[in-house]
Amino acid sequence: MAWRMRRAPTERAGDVNGKRRLCVQIKRIYDSRMRGDGLRILVDRLWPRGVRKDEAHLYRWAKELAPSTELRLWFNHEPKRWQEFGRRYQKELSQRTAQLDALRELARRRPVTLLYAARNRDQNEAVILKRALESRSGLPIPSSNTAIGNACGPIPARLLNQRDQI
Repeated sequence: MAWRMRRAPTERAGDVNGKRRLCVQIKRIYDSRMRGDGLRILVDRLWPRGVRKDEAHLYRWAKELAPSTELRLWFNHEPKRWQEFGRRYQKELSQRTAQLDALRELARRRPVTLLYAARNRDQNEAVILKRALESRSGLPIPSSNTAIGNACGPIPARLLNQRDQI
């Protein structure tokens, strides 16, 4: 007879000290959609070129969490401005706590993939947004930046088609 360990009644899979861990990945919107993406949220202020809205398979387009137009134009994806862009964008995000908290709560309940259009996979707003979600949660996040494999573990089939509000 095989014995299985049981969790305490108040404990759920993925819980850390009574809190659900966040499940956030980042990915280019041009990369193929994968089953493990979970809720796909575009975090760019502008719609990406060449992507049809019906083919993007988005849960939400979170323009309000994207860098301001002024900051986006100033940064212009110049690597030498990356550090300062990060500081300025963090400051903007600190004034959007309600939206960040809603996204964080969603990521505790469901896997979330933050989508961006920039060519540079290491220097884009999704990287900073993910870091902001991590830093305010106090909980660990899987270290994977991309959705290659699912850093958040398997998604139960019953959750794949549900929609949440943020």
